[in-house]
Amino acid sequence: MKKMLLVAVVSLILSTGPAWAADIDGVHPLSGVTGKIIEINEYRINDDVDADTVGLPKKFLVDFQSRTLRPTKDSVIRKTIVFKSVDHIEDMIVLQGVDEGVDGVDDGLAWSLTISRKNGKSVLSASGGGVAYVVFGVCTPMGSAP
Repeated sequence: MKKMLLVAVVSLILSTGPAWAADIDGVHPLSGVTGKIIEINEYRINDDVDADTVGLPKKFLVDFQSRTLRPTKDSVIRKTIVFKSVDHIEDMIVLQGVDEGVDGVDDGLAWSLTISRKNGKSVLSASGGGVAYVVFGVCTPMGSAP
């Protein structure tokens, strides 16, 4: 009897997934962490890129109400980006936008960020001016640990 109860409890826990997954809905704000970054140009692939060197914050916030991606207060990078669209496909939220980059420098990019509603895993892809970036990360509802 105890063994059957234990199996039932373990099955229930494993089948429910993370408790916060329902809050990744494209409405409530998210906290994100940047992971592995890959930079690609026509000459080489660099798979050891530091977020600061390409102007990305290591920690960021997604605000669906103001349609912004902004760095956390402790970030070296201070730039806020506005996204143009939010779409929901399958179990993903897709944000898309453009960034003009640094004034006076030809470094603008178009980008897309997909966030899994199941587990918060995210992938940012950005390209422009002969270079492309793929950035892996994870997003969680504000107040949750990644």
